[in-house]
Amino acid sequence: MSEALYTRDILRLAVSIPHQSRLEKPHGTAEVRSRTCGSRVVADIMLSDDRAITQLGIEVNACALGQASAAILATEAMGKSADQIAKVRQQLAGFLAGAEDRPGGWTNMDHLMAAKDHKGRHAAILLPYDAVLAAFEATTTENEAV
Repeated sequence: MSEALYTRDILRLAVSIPHQSRLEKPHGTAEVRSRTCGSRVVADIMLSDDRAITQLGIEVNACALGQASAAILATEAMGKSADQIAKVRQQLAGFLAGAEDRPGGWTNMDHLMAAKDHKGRHAAILLPYDAVLAAFEATTTENEAV
């Protein structure tokens, strides 16, 4: 745990979350909270015919690590399916649990490496992914035909 947790890169990411406005009529929306740390993320998504994200609206109330994780996700989410988001979340969760060597292949994910030994921050880091996946689950049959 000698590595700094809130690095300059984490803080830069935390203040640069793209898509920080709610969508007016999303196909799916979800709000998730962490019971561990109290972080909250709301995600709105619009989907293409093949169920890939075409628009994202995200609202984040979390520590700098949760915000940085949301920034990484929001930067990479366009064009991704639920399965692709779930795969990245699984890799990140595996890394945080010690089962994977790297947090994932998306740009800037390596900045989250210092958080591995800080279990109290893991829920906040995973929360943006959980919110987007819950928004996929919240899409209605009517919206799926868009």
